[in-house]
Amino acid sequence: MDSPVEDIAAVSVPEAAAAPEAPAPVKAARLGPVALVVAGGLSVQFGSAVAVLLMPRAGALGVVTLRLVLAAAVLLIVCRPKVRGYGRADWGTVVAFGTAMAGMNILFYQAADRIPLGAAVTLEVLGPLILSVIASRRLMNLLWAGLALGGVVLLGGGGLDRLDPVGAGFALAAGAMWAAYIVFSARTGRRFPQADGLALAMAFGAVLSLPFGIAEAGGKLLVPSTIGLGLAVALMSSVLPYTLELLALRRLPAPTFAILMSLEPAVAATAGFLVLSQALSPTDALAIGLVIAASMGAVRTQTARTARNARTARKDRQARARN
Repeated sequence: MDSPVEDIAAVSVPEAAAAPEAPAPVKAARLGPVALVVAGGLSVQFGSAVAVLLMPRAGALGVVTLRLVLAAAVLLIVCRPKVRGYGRADWGTVVAFGTAMAGMNILFYQAADRIPLGAAVTLEVLGPLILSVIASRRLMNLLWAGLALGGVVLLGGGGLDRLDPVGAGFALAAGAMWAAYIVFSARTGRRFPQADGLALAMAFGAVLSLPFGIAEAGGKLLVPSTIGLGLAVALMSSVLPYTLELLALRRLPAPTFAILMSLEPAVAATAGFLVLSQALSPTDALAIGLVIAASMGAVRTQTARTARNARTARKDRQARARN
């Protein structure tokens, strides 16, 4: 099996950069994945805010189970993935992806049950940022990751030491699982068509979470109003964002994707303010500005690289045609 860094390197050149014929397709190809990631981030963080409202009814583990089980049901119905024709490596990727999703959700909701949503995501996003630093082979990516990390730390307001240490630990562990999620999402997207791999991985993650949810919530999981809210969380926090991210990772380099994930604390802080009445301070606003600046810089660096790759590929084809 490929190492995570080798796997990230395998997706370091967007598919659209291979053979574009005109500037317009190149521009669409490089902007499309970014829009997918941003839309997914908005959806998942506002879904997480709704999940926090649901926790008093079903508990953190109950919310995770509702989210994954309902999301898996929706994806299996919509995608109807085939289960034949895949090898051991393919199924190993699905298992790893499903395990990463289940672990990320279980750990994150344990954190969100103990510390504010914005702080939880601030700590969690360190996982993708560290992945970006490890995987990147370009100095500019390291610089953008460093700026984003500064914004993430500033978003904590210097008060992370006052947080519940257990909640902070859960958030950091969720970040490690998030990094694994990025790696195996990219790998799954290459091995399975459309969102088939996501549907299968979600089903596996749902099975893993089921015993925990039943143990904590029991019959509360079957209350109709709880199921309705759980379905909203599943659609907003799993079905839509994971599908968008999987599609984006087919064309967007994983290091750039990881830096774009630094937008999540900003979105989470906004969702916490609008849905949970968790106020933003001037320091939070400054931190959000740094994080957004880092993400925009990462995107500009990547789009410039995409254009260069496209020009090089076009010149190579022209040279071969002349010969």
